[in-house]
Amino acid sequence: MAVKTTPPSAQKTLLFLLTEDWFFASHFQKRALAAKAAGWRVILAARESDATPKIRAAGIEVIPIPFIRRRLNPFAELLFTFQLAALYRRVRPDLVHHIALKPIVIGGLAARMAGIKAIVNAPVGLGFVFSSEKFLAKLLRPLVSGLLRVTLTPQNAKVIFENPDDLAALSAAGMVRPDAAILIRGAGVDIDEFSPTPEPPGKPRIVLIARMIREKGIADFVAAATILRGQAEFVLVGAPDEGNPNTITAAELKTWQAQGKITWLGPRKDIAKLLASAHIACQPSTYREGLPKSALEAMAAGKPLVATDIPGCREAVVHNVTGLLVPPRNPPALAAALKTLIDNPALRIAMGEAARKRAVEEFSDSIICEKTLLVYESLVPGSRK
Repeated sequence: MAVKTTPPSAQKTLLFLLTEDWFFASHFQKRALAAKAAGWRVILAARESDATPKIRAAGIEVIPIPFIRRRLNPFAELLFTFQLAALYRRVRPDLVHHIALKPIVIGGLAARMAGIKAIVNAPVGLGFVFSSEKFLAKLLRPLVSGLLRVTLTPQNAKVIFENPDDLAALSAAGMVRPDAAILIRGAGVDIDEFSPTPEPPGKPRIVLIARMIREKGIADFVAAATILRGQAEFVLVGAPDEGNPNTITAAELKTWQAQGKITWLGPRKDIAKLLASAHIACQPSTYREGLPKSALEAMAAGKPLVATDIPGCREAVVHNVTGLLVPPRNPPALAAALKTLIDNPALRIAMGEAARKRAVEEFSDSIICEKTLLVYESLVPGSRK
C-alpha cells in the first residue's frame, strides 16, 4: 500500500478505544498501521501495560485510560463515561473505532456527548453475557442489550462483525440497522510469519493457545488429555487473565501439569515457532467467539484444527476439510476427534494443506486491512491518501 505524506492540517484522526493495549497490539495494530500508511493520524486509548512502548515505537500515539473490565459499579462507569467524553472533545477524532462490548457501550455514550460524527463498532464476539446461562450473565443481558440498542448503530456508524452468527443474532434482535452491518472475518494473519513446516518427529503434540479462562474450554482440553493419556503431548500456551472472573488460576494449571495431564508453557511470544513444533491445534471454546486469532495462525501454519461447533470457531474450520468440529463442553467427543488425527498422519497433512490455502485466500492481513480501510472511507470520504 503506497504511503503519501499528508499535511497536518488536512490529516484525519482515527481513535481506537479498547480496554487493553495488549489486545490492540495482537489483533488491531496491523489495521492501525494500514490506516496510518493511508494518511490517518492514529491514536489508541486503552489501559497501559508493557505493550504500550512497542505500540508507540510503531508510530501510534497512546493515551492511557483507566479502563477496568470487571467493574460493574454504574456510578463509576458513568463518571468514566464523562471523562471519556472530555477526552473525545479534546482530541476531536474524525472517526472512533470501539472494540468489544464495554468500549462500544461506554464509548458510544461518550461519543454522543462529544458530538463525534463517525463511529465503527466491533463486538469481536458476544461472549459471556449473551452465551452463558449463569445468573450474572442472565442478569446483565437485558441491560447490555438495551445499551447496545442505543450505542451500536447511531447515524453514520458501521458495525464490523467477525462471524455471520453474531451478525444475524444482533440483526434479528433489532440492535443493528441492516445497512450498518458489515462482515470482516477475524483479525487477519501474517501469512509470511506463519508458514507451513514439515511435521516434527516423535509423539504428536497438540497445542491450545489462548487466555487461560474457562470459556476457552481449558478444562475440557485437560479432560480430553486425561482420556488420551500417553497417546499425545497436550500443551497449553497462555497466561491466566486476572481481569476476568472466570480465569483459570496458575495454581490449577501447575496442578494439572504436576499430575502429568498437560504441559503449561505460560505466555509465549514465539507462537510461529511453537506451532511449527506441533502436529495439531485445538480450540475447544465453550461460548461463542468472534473468530479466534490463534485459529487463524494455526491455519496459516498448516496445522489441522479441532474446534467446537460454536459461532466464531465454526467459521475457522471447514469440517472434514481443514479440521474437525465437535460439540462444545463434551470432552469425550473432543478426545475422539483428536484421536482421529493422532492416528492418521496423512489426514493431518491433508487438512493442514487445505487450512493453509484457506488462510492465504481469505484471512491474510492484507485482505482484512483493505476491507477495514474501505469501511473507514465509507464513513469519512477522502480519508485515504
